[in-house]
Order: sequence, then C-alpha cells, then structure tokens
Amino acid sequence: MDNVAFGKTGLQVSRLGFGAAPIGYLKTDRERVGKILNLLLDEGVNVIDTAASYEGSEEEIARAVGHRRDEFVLISKCGGKVPQAQGEAWSAELIRNTVDAALRRLQTDRIDVMLLHSCDLTTLKKGEALGALVEAREAGKIGFAGYSGDNEAAAWAAGHKDVAVIETSVNLVDQINIDLVLPEARKHNVGVLAKRPIANSAWRGLEAFSSFYPHYVKPYWERFQGLRLTPHDLGFQSEQDWAEIALRFTLAQPGVHTAIIGTTNPDNARANIAAANKGPLPAEAVKTIRDAFKHAAAEGWPGLT
Repeated sequence: MDNVAFGKTGLQVSRLGFGAAPIGYLKTDRERVGKILNLLLDEGVNVIDTAASYEGSEEEIARAVGHRRDEFVLISKCGGKVPQAQGEAWSAELIRNTVDAALRRLQTDRIDVMLLHSCDLTTLKKGEALGALVEAREAGKIGFAGYSGDNEAAAWAAGHKDVAVIETSVNLVDQINIDLVLPEARKHNVGVLAKRPIANSAWRGLEAFSSFYPHYVKPYWERFQGLRLTPHDLGFQSEQDWAEIALRFTLAQPGVHTAIIGTTNPDNARANIAAANKGPLPAEAVKTIRDAFKHAAAEGWPGLT
C-alpha cells in the first residue's frame, strides 16, 4: 500500500488506516482483534487510531500487536471524562493522567499522535487542554498534538501553531469539512485523518443497524437518499460498489492523507485494502458527487458531528 507524508510530522502513513472504536464499543473478542490487526499490518496498513473512551481497545491493541510497535503509527484521543483518569473534562490534570494511563495500557513508551477528542470551540480556545498536550509532547510522551472534531472547531485548530494533526469527517454525505477544514490544513501543512470515510455504510439502510446505533446512522441514510445517485452515475456497475466509491471519494480530497475505517470483519478489511490500492476516485466521478451534494445541501445540510 502506498504511503504518503503526514503533513509536517515527518511520519509516513498508509492511505488506509484502522479505527479501533469497534474493538471497544462492540467488545470484540480477543482472537478477532488479533486477526484483524495483524492482517492489516501484514498488508501495509500502518495507522491505528484509538481513544481513551474506546473502553478496552488500547489494552487489546497492546496484546495483539504490541510486539510490532515499530510497524505502525499509533494515534489516540483524550480530553473527555473517563473512568481511568482523575480530573475534570478538558482539564490539564485529566489530560496528563489520561496520557499516562494510555501509555500504560498500550504498553509503549510513546504515542505518536495524541488528539483532543471533539471538545467544542470555546473549550479549545481556552488553551488549557491543548497546553496539556504540548507539555506531554515536550516531555516526550507523545510525538505530536492535534485535534479530532469537525466544522468550525476543526478549522480553527488546523491553524494553531501547536496542532500537527487533524482528524475530521470527510465523506459522501458530510462534505462541509472539504471546504471548511481541508484548506486550512493544507495551508499549515497539517496531517489529516479522514474519519467516517464510508459514511457509516448509509446505503445499507436503517434495518441493517437495528441492533447497533440506528439513531446515529439515520442522518447519514437520509442524506444518502437525498443525493439521488446510483453507482452507474459514477461509472460503476453494482450497489455492492458503494463502499469502494465512498472510500475512494474521500481519498480523492486534496489534503486527506489517510482514511480510517473501523471493522472487525477480515473480508471487509481486505475489500477496503483493495479499494484503497486502486487510488482516488476519478475526477469526473468526484465532481458528480460534489455537485449532487451541493444541490441536495441547498435545503440546509450542516456539518454532522
């Protein structure tokens, strides 16, 4: 898999990355975690993104691929209240404690990138939370500080001198950050991880998520219907192509370095790798999707969070 320079960090990252939320939220069994993570590393995927709030995910990453620590860029997120760290949300105390706890749970002496996990713009501007990450960076506990979030807060963070990495939503049905955040990231040479690149598989319909999080998927599904696009409109043949279309659309956006997908299904992981290896979606298809979004968004589609 192709690697690209990750903004001003000096790191090289694969175009596809792994999002570890399902490891925690879905309480994925240990054998499956090991299988999926080792498969991804074997295939050249070298970005693993986790968070303090993905309960259990950091420990499982350490167990599964801790012995391969030098093969991947490790990214975690912090700032919200979590059981394993004392302190008020977004306080310097909580962030210091969360970073230290993450190092223990991940069984490593460094976290390559630590991101503030979606605090609002007012909290971000206060500076205490970001300042705590800078202290952790200066202490050698993390390599780079950054921000995970969307819309105005992510755009502001992308212009801050101490922010080296942004994680933000970029997908078929949530294109706001393409125009709001990515230009700022490019201007300041900030590394960008695109989250939700396959738009929560919105084409599968709400019934596919009846036992998981339909309330979360619903706005994605509604917007997907509003695009009024078919695979044939984009040069593809089958409804089965939507996952590839979505991923390659995200990877086609200027300034996106890697797109992270959380899956615990090895077959899906292999399909995502194959799609990423095909490269960005052709420019004509990208334009068709962008035009469809602009037409549909005229009814009022704010950025999703």
